[in-house]
Amino acid sequence: MQLPAEAVAATVLIEVVRISALPTERGVPYPGSAVAHWAGTEAADALTLIENLPGSEQHRCGFSPGWSIRAYEDSLDLALFEAAFCFRCHEVRMHGTAVPPAMTTQFFDADTPPAQALLALFRAAAPY
Repeated sequence: MQLPAEAVAATVLIEVVRISALPTERGVPYPGSAVAHWAGTEAADALTLIENLPGSEQHRCGFSPGWSIRAYEDSLDLALFEAAFCFRCHEVRMHGTAVPPAMTTQFFDADTPPAQALLALFRAAAPY
């Protein structure tokens, strides 16, 4: 999967969000609860894992993401990007100032070990 390289290099904090609904308009943050914050090697390892997600074809489910990450630079002001993951239709939708149009919708193979490892990280962040 492709992430915006400059934004990845500038990321110092990742906020993990358990999504509760779809946003009411495109480009706004996904509603939900922040369940974890990853910094340092934890953030870097998560971004590497995401970048290593193998591509996939589109599956149909209506896009019902359960998790998103928001990447922040050291100012912690606005998110550089947010990526919302749907493990049913294998789709990722990204938005943010650092996301070029070609990267806004991507597909990943949710059945592969990297995707299952990412899902396990998300579930460990909010074990309910």
